[in-house]
Amino acid sequence: MRIAVAAGPGDGGELRPLAEDGSPAGPGYAAADLAAEIAARERESAPRWVWASSARLYPRLLRAGVRVARCHDLELVENLLLGHAGRYGEPRSVAAAWARLHGRPVPPDPPPAHGEASPQAPLFGDDEAADRAAPSDDLGRIVEVHAAQQRAIAGLDGFALLAAAESAGSLVAAELGHDGLPWSAAEHDALLTELLGPRPSGGLRPRRLQELADRIGAAFGPRTHVNPDSPAQILKAFAAAGLPIPSTRAHVLKRVDHPAVPLLLEYKELARLHAAHGWAWLDTWVRDGRFRPEYVVGGVVSGRWATNGGGALQIPRVLRRAVVADPGWCLVVADAAQLEPRVLAALAGDRAFADAAAHGDLYAALSDAFRSDEAAGGLSARAKAKLALLSAMYGGGTGEAVQLLGVLKSRFPDAFEYVEAAARAGERGRLVRSLLGRTCPPPSAGWRELTLAGDDERDPARAAGAPPDGARRPATAAQALRSRGRFTRNFVVQATAADWALALLGSLRRRLTALGPPRLVFFQHDEVIVHAPAELADAVAEAVRASAEEARRLLFGATPVAFPMEIAVVDRYADAK
Repeated sequence: MRIAVAAGPGDGGELRPLAEDGSPAGPGYAAADLAAEIAARERESAPRWVWASSARLYPRLLRAGVRVARCHDLELVENLLLGHAGRYGEPRSVAAAWARLHGRPVPPDPPPAHGEASPQAPLFGDDEAADRAAPSDDLGRIVEVHAAQQRAIAGLDGFALLAAAESAGSLVAAELGHDGLPWSAAEHDALLTELLGPRPSGGLRPRRLQELADRIGAAFGPRTHVNPDSPAQILKAFAAAGLPIPSTRAHVLKRVDHPAVPLLLEYKELARLHAAHGWAWLDTWVRDGRFRPEYVVGGVVSGRWATNGGGALQIPRVLRRAVVADPGWCLVVADAAQLEPRVLAALAGDRAFADAAAHGDLYAALSDAFRSDEAAGGLSARAKAKLALLSAMYGGGTGEAVQLLGVLKSRFPDAFEYVEAAARAGERGRLVRSLLGRTCPPPSAGWRELTLAGDDERDPARAAGAPPDGARRPATAAQALRSRGRFTRNFVVQATAADWALALLGSLRRRLTALGPPRLVFFQHDEVIVHAPAELADAVAEAVRASAEEARRLLFGATPVAFPMEIAVVDRYADAK
């Protein structure tokens, strides 16, 4: 059963029951208290809720203490369908989708609403007042757009699972922001004080940064003024010292023999911590013992998530000691080991590669295919296997990687050909898809214009007058072709890995709900953290393993490829790895 939901500007809204194909299964009706009505219907039948956007509506329900099991997020699904049709980036709102159905001018998507792109608003604003001021949804348009999406999905293999997984992800994302990651402000402050000195005032540098700045200036001599925050001044100082360098990047500085280099490297690292996760970050993002980021489902074209500020997907290792479980609780930290190579093994159906991927350490299992030069100081066989696989997936092809790719091609031809075919498709300007149908963006008009002159296969008229070996193609066109080939080569693997991760999240969320108190509190590509009572740690760990197995089965069926989860039960995140 499905129920369409249109939120009103106050506490109320409208609902209408739907059949699975999206057709109305009863009349629409109004609810003065939408959250209470949804809670009652959820208890009765746990339907799949059909609404415009989880990012806008579900936080309102969570604040009212209402959680739902399933939904269909129209905006996310519309975005997936547009991408599949090669119309990536077109407006995805219900109003835009309805206009396309009726051949009317398509309105642009409205600016992000409260709770979508301004995390400071829910942190410091009046949530209920924002709910009351929100615009009303149109129930008729929601019903019509959903029915059209159901018709489109029915004709696409695997897409129903993709739509369900993306929508489940939208529920997880809202719950992650609502529940928050346990975070000790005291531990964070103590760490910053240990590394930077006491909290400064008035926009001054922390004491440790100022000490380093003074020593950097002294290292260049009294006649050279250097602000370590200014790359231009650093470059000028090195040039004056007879050591011209092209940039101030760390790998460039490490090749320079000068007493300022170690000081600059330490300054850059600490300044980055202060700017990205210093006291200002702590004041903005942590409240009531929780870090509450705002995740953006499908924020990256491959299906990976992004965040609207807060850096939830880039928590520095040094800060993980501030992620501390509540007394009597624990953190169950789990990540998928070598996920993308395993996804490639399952996608390609290469029997030898799949047999190797059935083991715990995939790179070690593949190492027999690569002779080791360890005695001569070369890479180990395992390291060679890893380099070859990463080169195949990401388009590497220099140095020793060229020889290792040759070994990979001869021993695992189907796996090698899978990513090569995706690269060739990309170089021809074609679209590639994940296993479930998530689609890469088409090349830009500029890319097509740049590469058309050298594309003899797509333009026979041009081919008649083109040089036979293609060697005279402009270097920029060749670079553009290679770049898109690298992108599509990796897209088919990374996007399918994102599909698998969403299936994992949906399955794990369902199992945690059955356990009761445990909560998903963190997600990052292939890693999850569950905050749970200590006595339920083993049950949560088993739920994670069962969810990984269910995700494998949903996507790949009877593949022998294993997707093991590395699990640690700890009191603080820093102790997990």
